[in-house]
Amino acid sequence: MSTIVETTKIYRESDMDQPELIDVVGGHVVAFSRTCPGKSEPNDDSALMMSLSANRFVMAVADGVGGAPLGYKASAIAMECLAESLGKLDEAVDLRPAILDAIERANTEILDLGTGSATTLSIVEVCDRVARGYQVGDSMTIVVGGRGAIKWKSNSHSPVGYAIQSGLIDEEDAMYHDERHLVSNLVGARDMHIEIGPAIQLSARDTIVVGSDGLFDNLHVSEIVSRCRVGRPTDRMNALVRLATDRMHGEDDSLPGKYDDLTVMMLTP
Repeated sequence: MSTIVETTKIYRESDMDQPELIDVVGGHVVAFSRTCPGKSEPNDDSALMMSLSANRFVMAVADGVGGAPLGYKASAIAMECLAESLGKLDEAVDLRPAILDAIERANTEILDLGTGSATTLSIVEVCDRVARGYQVGDSMTIVVGGRGAIKWKSNSHSPVGYAIQSGLIDEEDAMYHDERHLVSNLVGARDMHIEIGPAIQLSARDTIVVGSDGLFDNLHVSEIVSRCRVGRPTDRMNALVRLATDRMHGEDDSLPGKYDDLTVMMLTP
């Protein structure tokens, strides 16, 4: 059984067994965050779901850089800065300046740690059924229509992601690329840049998936699309988590798979 939680929640160093369900106007947000199987260190991923009014909410996933000092701390700082910035807003205020300010402030705070910490960050705001994404690094967002068409997918800020974007390789080949773990843009870097996506008008059956690379490096986009559209909200999440977990433990060289922390936020009808 899933648990209905408060409409504003930050997930830090989480190791969840089951997804959590949050009701929003016109649908549900399902959250899941789990430490990499067999890992003794804290989960480097953090996540946020924050409801600002009846028709406005924000979902975000941050993935602290594995192997860097205090990766889990960097991702938590990103979520805390975002929650604090959004919490100061009046209902009628545009969210974009607050989100951008939060990312810039998180970048400064992480740099000020002086430890070399850094994190990826993927954010989606939904206002009056219009969604917009913000991206730093290789955590990613996809918006999927009710019939399975991809309405929008963020670009991974990585050598492999840029190669896909330029048409040098396709997404299937990218799953097996030797450099798929490299990231070119991070919160906590002096040359950080923020990519802002287009405004996407959501239809009644659309689904949004925001995930760390524990999801997107283990599953093909087509596999995510097929599983995020069918069934009850928590069933959709469980289907993604099961397949990603199977891939992490898999021994079939013909399929993608790598051990990693796994965090997913999903908006469903």
